[in-house]
Amino acid sequence: MTSEKTVLITGTSSGIGLAAALGAARAGWTVIATMRDTGKAGVLLRAADENGVADRVQVKRLDVVDPESVTACLQEVIAEHGRLDALVNNAGAAGVGTIEQSSLDDVRATMEVNFFGVVTTTRAALPHLRASGGRIITVSSVGGVVGQPFNEAYCAAKFAVEGFMESLAPVAATVGVGVTVVEPGAVASEFVANLGLDIPALLAEAGPYAPALQAYLSRTQDSFANAQSPAEAAAPIIAALTDERPPFRIQTSPWAREFSATKLADLDGSAVQDLTRAWVR
Repeated sequence: MTSEKTVLITGTSSGIGLAAALGAARAGWTVIATMRDTGKAGVLLRAADENGVADRVQVKRLDVVDPESVTACLQEVIAEHGRLDALVNNAGAAGVGTIEQSSLDDVRATMEVNFFGVVTTTRAALPHLRASGGRIITVSSVGGVVGQPFNEAYCAAKFAVEGFMESLAPVAATVGVGVTVVEPGAVASEFVANLGLDIPALLAEAGPYAPALQAYLSRTQDSFANAQSPAEAAAPIIAALTDERPPFRIQTSPWAREFSATKLADLDGSAVQDLTRAWVR
């Protein structure tokens, strides 16, 4: 067991999760770096060694859509470290498509990973975080604030995450647990690459939506050409871990703040609709 603060981070095999694990370790945390497939841990472990924090990073298997996996991982953490001081909900999966051409199974799978995975892990961690007066930090997205074309299921899941955490935050505060959501914009990571999109096939199958999809994909490819690095996007997570009183909502870049502000000041929805319509024409 240890008196050092311990953080569990989901989805650490690449991207923001990997960068957050390294950043937290450099900040002095004991990091439980979890992933569904621990066979993908090599990149993280090599980076931890190169950064001189290998002794602070411990890889464990955790699949957010498997409650037994979540429970087993947390039991191991408490048995080995005696405490859990923070949970970073980062694991997620992107999805591109529109509802008429997506199966309900596809939609449910997106919700399962991006929303119910967060709910499952948060629920299991809360007793331990109450004991330590800890924190829940959840990686949402600007897609959890502004609905985006061809991302109905993904944005629905992220909207649900935002509503869940916004509702939980005042309740958790009564038992000493802080809650923060972090909203990245475009990030140059494997998150989008892992979609494995066959763009010609997507367009061929899009039927009447093909012109709109082509416009959306062109705009999205341009935005990712100027994306944040995973380390830049992870920096606010580390700040939320270490600041005395982090805010509830943090955007990871000036662009993300401006983009989210469009929605938060848009009482009748017209500003968002004007913005996103331009993406598909």
